[in-house]
Amino acid sequence: MHKVLVMTDLHIRSAGETIIGLDPLTRLRCALEHALARHADAAAMVLMGDLTHSGKASEYARLADALNDLPVPLIPMIGNHDVRAAFRDAFPTAPDADGFVQAVTDIGTHRLITLDTRNGLMGHRAHAGQICATRLAFLREALIGANGRVPLVFSHHPPMDIGLPGMDGIRILSGETDMLALLATHRAHLFCGHVHRTISGSTRGVPFTLFKSTCHQAPLDLRSHDSTISVDEPGAYGVLLLTDEGVVAHSEDVGLNGQIFTGPDALPDGEPL
Repeated sequence: MHKVLVMTDLHIRSAGETIIGLDPLTRLRCALEHALARHADAAAMVLMGDLTHSGKASEYARLADALNDLPVPLIPMIGNHDVRAAFRDAFPTAPDADGFVQAVTDIGTHRLITLDTRNGLMGHRAHAGQICATRLAFLREALIGANGRVPLVFSHHPPMDIGLPGMDGIRILSGETDMLALLATHRAHLFCGHVHRTISGSTRGVPFTLFKSTCHQAPLDLRSHDSTISVDEPGAYGVLLLTDEGVVAHSEDVGLNGQIFTGPDALPDGEPL
């Protein structure tokens, strides 16, 4: 069995800048320390986009420094807050598939397919995602070429509604129907970020898992159309167990009281240990 770590929505800012009073770099370092203390044997770590908050060179430089000398191979992705050119300056060895940050990584009996869903627009319109014909072709070829491996697809933006109106308005809004059809045909499991909440479900026959941010989270507000609402809840990361039967996805919060207890408190009265 192999393990894969997943961190998403890091939102690294320049020195001295925060998000709702939180320092994204401090929270990332806490997540990295927590994860590597427990899962240094992971086969890879997927960074699922929104690596920086504004796509600035100074932000990518701080991120690259934090990731320096990690013992786990990195698979970086970009999201709507990222800028491809600045990203590539900081990560010159990152994959380049027809100008997009996309890759195929085979780990044992599993195939990891990481997609670039940045839509190329600027301003508020940049926050919705897109899967164009070129990126659909990449996905199709990667799925067909899996040769029996279990396909795990990583997309910063979800291609479906998840019940939060503010975030549903900036999901993948172009190419999502064809994308989901491909995933269903090839029985892929879909992993996403972007929403800053732990969410799971299935859509059109496709099982999906969304992971929380390493920094700040979105509240469970099923009415608001404001995509900017945030809450100071613990950062988190994902741990994927790649099994012979498929994949198991765990989400681990960071910064809570992690004291572990064992003993009779967990059992009904009178039941022996």
